[in-house]
Amino acid sequence: MIMISVAGLIALVLCLLFGIPYIDFMKKKAYSQYIREEVASMHAYKEKTPTTGGVFIIASIILGSLAALFMAQKATTSALIVLMTLIFYCFTGFEDDIKKIKAQHNLGLSARAKLMLQIAVAMLPAFYIIFSGQTAVTFLNFSLDLGWFYPIFVVFMMVGASNATNLTDGLDGLCASSSVIAFLACAIICYLNNNIDLAIISITASASCLGFLYFNKKPAKIFMGDTGSLALGGLLATIAIMGKFELWLIPIAIIFICETLSVMIQVTSFKLTGKRVFKMSPIHHHFELSGWSENKIVVVFTLITLIFAIGAVVLYYFSGQ
Repeated sequence: MIMISVAGLIALVLCLLFGIPYIDFMKKKAYSQYIREEVASMHAYKEKTPTTGGVFIIASIILGSLAALFMAQKATTSALIVLMTLIFYCFTGFEDDIKKIKAQHNLGLSARAKLMLQIAVAMLPAFYIIFSGQTAVTFLNFSLDLGWFYPIFVVFMMVGASNATNLTDGLDGLCASSSVIAFLACAIICYLNNNIDLAIISITASASCLGFLYFNKKPAKIFMGDTGSLALGGLLATIAIMGKFELWLIPIAIIFICETLSVMIQVTSFKLTGKRVFKMSPIHHHFELSGWSENKIVVVFTLITLIFAIGAVVLYYFSGQ
């Protein structure tokens, strides 16, 4: 428990230390965010805000995790696979961000290219679990062994999670605050399972997001970009997969899931009926257009994440899984 706390402290300090010079560097290079045309009127003041802040979030997670893992002698194969997956997703998001910056437009990698990269990275934890023979997914009294279909499940889960966090990253502090809570819940579950290696990585992710929130709260000094959001979503799913609590991610990541569902519902409704269910999707923009302030949306969504995360942890503990 002490080493888990130390890991979180290291990551928090590193993120705060890395943030200041990184933001200054990005401002000097004028590497800034380009805003979606649909929300330009509401978010025009954010247009020149630096992006790719995910670089120092991920750096803090990796350095904090490695330091704590080696000190605790918990540098397991599982932990290294999780960190490798995180790095690959970070590179995918970074490439997407760089393309947006160079093109001076809010369009980066093509959807096909991004999807192919996400699927390729997901194969790493998928086949590790396959060859370790842990292909069953459980939730309370439900259990199903997916066997060789497990990689398909992993791809769906990891691609879905990384895109979900990406969609959530649309308001100052929203993705970061939700991630703080989600990763903290994962850390507790991993600790209860005696997966100390995964608990260390989870707590460094939570602490790094907390440190990033200092720079990302309204008005944001920097955005995490796809560099951070894709990587954090991929990490969240990978931890749940390697820790074998895959389906528990549903309540833990409830806000991320709702953001994704709102987009799916909006697109499906418009294609089938020509009508929109929401004023705009993802759903946080719907509430913006309904008159909610940005701060109110972030606070309410974060509280919902907290309530569901607490419920998931308590239920997990008493279920004895």
